[in-house]
Amino acid sequence: MTAKERIYAILKGDSFDRPAVTPIFMAWSAGYIGRSYRDYYLNADVLAEAQLAVTRAFNLDQISVISDPWREASAYGMEFEYPEDGVGKPKDLLIKTPDDISLLKPLDIETAERMKQRVESVARIAAEVGQTHSVLGWIEGPLAEYADLRGLENTLMDLMDKPEMFIEAGKIIVQNAISFADAQIKAGADMIGIGDAAASLIGPDMYAEHVLGLHQKLIAAIHQAGAAVKLHICGNIKNNIQYMAKSGADIIDVDWMVPLDEARELVGPEITLCGNFDPTAVLLQGNPQAVAEAAKQCIQAGGDKFILMPGCEVPPATPEQNIRAFCPCDGCLIREELKCLN
Repeated sequence: MTAKERIYAILKGDSFDRPAVTPIFMAWSAGYIGRSYRDYYLNADVLAEAQLAVTRAFNLDQISVISDPWREASAYGMEFEYPEDGVGKPKDLLIKTPDDISLLKPLDIETAERMKQRVESVARIAAEVGQTHSVLGWIEGPLAEYADLRGLENTLMDLMDKPEMFIEAGKIIVQNAISFADAQIKAGADMIGIGDAAASLIGPDMYAEHVLGLHQKLIAAIHQAGAAVKLHICGNIKNNIQYMAKSGADIIDVDWMVPLDEARELVGPEITLCGNFDPTAVLLQGNPQAVAEAAKQCIQAGGDKFILMPGCEVPPATPEQNIRAFCPCDGCLIREELKCLN
């Protein structure tokens, strides 16, 4: 069974040979090939090289182009400073007043440098391993993108006091997100990840009223284009996950704050869950034995429709032996749970 076949067998509820493993690598993968994080997210070839390297080194089941939150924001006109080993820092916000919503226009991906770079990374990765591995494209979710353009504090205040601003902006943001996802699918992505971390900071009523419909529209369009979808809202999603289950997502990522058995009870048996041991306290600061034990507990709690990964990104300073402890590669300490034959 190939890695890609394994992923889709889990999603369909078919039999599979072992649980899939899909940790989120960004800055760690850049360091693994001796490049800076800035090189990674500003250079399509470096990103592809780094992702291919960690996918092969740790025998992963999915390869991604996740990098940083600013690709779409730069296309809308925001400017950034890019430190060598950190995420970009905005020089200013784009949306400061209600009138600034008019600045949001349909985006031309061919002329949007950073968006085009992601499409190029997908194309290179898909050409090399797309037959055997799931290739995960990536877009910002509507609330996260609005927060990128407007500022997080302003966004949360808008949802309470001026929700019409978000509603108006959200229509344009989703249409551009659909176009961006479609370009990545055409380049070879079989799955699109939607990162909408800001949605973990709002309550269930607000999520259901203002965000869920946008997620549903976006996910339905991605499905129509021929790809699967994973919804990644890092943080504590316990109060919102029952509504996230109505989004249409094939996979819901669950961060470490939400016990997997509780997440399963809230979403039902049909959705694939992905997670979820603590990436800091366990993966970064623990030892290989602690990582293996946490991974075992996740597999036991996750059931058949489950994919193993830390709750969020692998921290840059994580010891390599801790990653090997839960991945199906040399050094794996959960070979029995993963049914590893290699």
